[in-house]
Amino acid sequence: MTRKKGMITREEAFQQVKSMITRAALIHWAFTKTLVKELGEKKGKALAKKAIKLYGKEVGKRVKERTLAKGLPLTRENFQDDLPDLGWAEREKVQVEGENRSRVYTCLLARVWQELGVPELGRIYCFVDQAKYEAYNPELQCVHVKNVLDGDAYCELAVRTKKKQRAEGREHRVNRKRKKLKT
Repeated sequence: MTRKKGMITREEAFQQVKSMITRAALIHWAFTKTLVKELGEKKGKALAKKAIKLYGKEVGKRVKERTLAKGLPLTRENFQDDLPDLGWAEREKVQVEGENRSRVYTCLLARVWQELGVPELGRIYCFVDQAKYEAYNPELQCVHVKNVLDGDAYCELAVRTKKKQRAEGREHRVNRKRKKLKT
């Protein structure tokens, strides 16, 4: 350990962040597993999801307050990133079919749940993203286009305006009806 005047190396800082992320994953697993065991799968998972949404709303509220304190409008571009770079370093912004998305290649939370063999319990935690964006700005919607806990190679998130999401949903339904009429 190389310490000078209270400083630690980047690697030491990463190990500390990784330790806390692992602990967060373990506590989520423990609470969710206990809820499922005590209440049954359906009720236990529903209650875990409800708790995660409450947590996400609090995170989103705090991000909203920081954004407004800077005098910025509550747009997806102004969402103040709430994850430590050291814990989620392998991520990037990409464009897919003209839509801005975020890709996360390494999720230390997901690794823990995969190691425990409970990706479906860990996946409940991911609803934090929908809740935090909803609390930040009710006109925004976060969508997990891909998720490693669903078997994808990486997580990919899109933040859309609800108007756009509704329009795309209508367009999809219309196209589906047209296809049925042609057959």
